Amino acid sequence: MLEEGLGKKQTLAVVKKTEFGVYLGTEEERVLLPRKQVPEGTQVGDEIEVFLYRDSKDRLIATTNEPKIQLGEVKLLRVKDTGAIGAFLDWGLEKDLFLPFKQQTAKVKKGDQCLVSLYVDKSGRLCATMKVYDKLEKKSPYKKDDRVTGIIYEKSLNFGLFVAVDDRYCALIPKREASGRYKVGDRIEARVTDVKPDGKLDLSLREKAFIQMDRDAEAVMEKIIANGGELPFTDKADPELIRAEFGFGKNAFKRAVGRLLKEGKIEIREKSIAIR
Repeated sequence: MLEEGLGKKQTLAVVKKTEFGVYLGTEEERVLLPRKQVPEGTQVGDEIEVFLYRDSKDRLIATTNEPKIQLGEVKLLRVKDTGAIGAFLDWGLEKDLFLPFKQQTAKVKKGDQCLVSLYVDKSGRLCATMKVYDKLEKKSPYKKDDRVTGIIYEKSLNFGLFVAVDDRYCALIPKREASGRYKVGDRIEARVTDVKPDGKLDLSLREKAFIQMDRDAEAVMEKIIANGGELPFTDKADPELIRAEFGFGKNAFKRAVGRLLKEGKIEIREKSIAIR
């Protein structure tokens, strides 16, 4: 059935020519390829590679234009516009691709780039979804301590930041590693901390401890200087306060403070940390 080819490229035979285009398929079941899409010199019996989708009147139609995404793929598409019930994406065809609000993992606006896959809704129309976890590949070429880049496509309070490495491989920045500074749509560079048995990646936005400690100590020192030479809390402060100020956890903060103490650059007072 032609309907089964919705959202995919396929090769179909010309069964009839008309003044407004050609029909492809069989005598029993056929789809229109509009005249402006028909290659010059096309005759009945010729085969043409086309993509099937629905036009503005929800009719099945063929096109020789190259879609930016097909069923089963995950691609980064640009938001052309937003409306009352969702957003509209540029996917290279005359009719924009609809991204419903319920399929957005974060609110998008015109000009945004978002990672999506295709699905067929209850009305038989092609739509986009940002919920791409099940569409990402699980077997990547990366191993522990490799540096990777990717895009955050979903944020979870329970699990952390879901990342598509190279826009195609399944990865997670665990909650303990995910600071509030990052959001859906952000491009990140990270380090692989674990490769799960099924191939999924765990990532960290931080370096190995002995490297990261120097950077954290530098960040703490810069914050103290910016606050006039004194930080209004110590290493016993609430973990959430520390994370909000620095973007890393209490243990990392204590290591950084310990490094600065050892180097004689700071002193810890009753309720503050100050430059010596």
